[in-house]
Order: sequence, then structure tokens, then C-alpha cells
Amino acid sequence: MEFSTLLFFLMSLGLGAGAGIWGYNRWWVEGQKPEPTREASVLLDRIEKVFKVVMAEGYFTEIYNYQHDKDIWHLFKDKKKALIIAKAKVLVGFDFSKVRLRVEGENRQLVVEYFPAPEILSMDTEYKFYDIESGWLNRFQTDDLTHILAEAKEVMNEKAMESDLPRIANNQIQLMMYQLAATMNWKLAMQLTEANQKMLAKYATYHELEAEVEPLPKHKNMD
Repeated sequence: MEFSTLLFFLMSLGLGAGAGIWGYNRWWVEGQKPEPTREASVLLDRIEKVFKVVMAEGYFTEIYNYQHDKDIWHLFKDKKKALIIAKAKVLVGFDFSKVRLRVEGENRQLVVEYFPAPEILSMDTEYKFYDIESGWLNRFQTDDLTHILAEAKEVMNEKAMESDLPRIANNQIQLMMYQLAATMNWKLAMQLTEANQKMLAKYATYHELEAEVEPLPKHKNMD
């Protein structure tokens, strides 16, 4: 066998072995890397029968600015702060298990003796943290973040109840109840106590939001 032929044979053998080793590492060794272990336990606490009706839906965005200054030995203040952007989908309606009524069959009449106030039935929230800064000693802990999210959700809850959602829900539910009774040739009578009427009074009227749009200023080059 000539030297050149032997050299070519050895080079081919070396390249083949190298390709085989690379393929082994690429497809077999990497394929055998252990996958992360995931475990989840889902426990069903209880199931309850409910009669809740959603009558209004609103979307909110909240900018929540958290800051905490810790006094270090009365020498300086160590500051930590965080900016949270919260988005929420809020469903407002009524829990009909709280309604008290009686049926007057001879008169084909439903008499409502107590009607609850509108309430938040569901709130789906999404949070994003921005600009989180911890101090030298005043560091963020897991409990701090949990507390911040709870405060942000409470503020969102208050703003939702201060909005027009409860008034919209109240008007919608009354219209629906009267229409349902009319379609069955029944009458609906509201015989609420004075305290119940006062509680619902602030939700009785819905006012459309008024907004004025100022015209854009004319550009100098425009006629």
C-alpha cells in the first residue's frame, strides 16, 4: 500500500471517528440530560352551590408606588421601593342567595322584601414589577412582596366599587327582573325596609360620564 493511500485511509478513519463522537455527544449524551422535576398538588376544599349573577364588567389599570424608609440607628434612612403596574378585570353583580322574597300566587306577584347591594363577584389581576430597589440593610423579603400585592388588590377593589360599575349593575338587574316578570305575566313589587332603601339609594342613578374634547391647534402650514 502506498504511503499516500495509507495517509488518506488514516485521515478518513479519524474524520469518521470524530464525526461519530460528535454525533454521540449531540444526540445521545445531550438527549440523556435529566429533565427538571415538577410536582403539583391540587386539593379541592369544597364545592358550594351559588346563585350569583354578573351584571357589569370593567377593566382597570393601577400604578402602585411602594416606598419604605427604615431609620438606621437614627443616622440615616435606608430606602426600598417598588413600582407595580396592575391590570384587573372586575365582575360586579349580585348574590341571589341573599335576596328575600315571597310569592303571592293569587295575584301573580313577586314581592321583594330585601335586596342586597351590588358586590364584586370576581377580580382577575395581573401584576408586573418595575424599578425594584432595595436598601443596603432594608431588603425586600417574600412577605413584603405578598403584602404589596395584597395592598394593590385592595386599592383596586376600592376604586372598582367607587366607579360606576355598581350603579350600572343595579340598573341592569332591576330592568332584567321587571322584564322577566312581565314575560310571565307576573308583577314585581319592591317592599324594602327603609334601611334597605337607604343602602341601595346610592346605586339607584347612573350618570353618564361627561367629557369635552378640545380641538387640535391648527398647524402653521395648514390653510
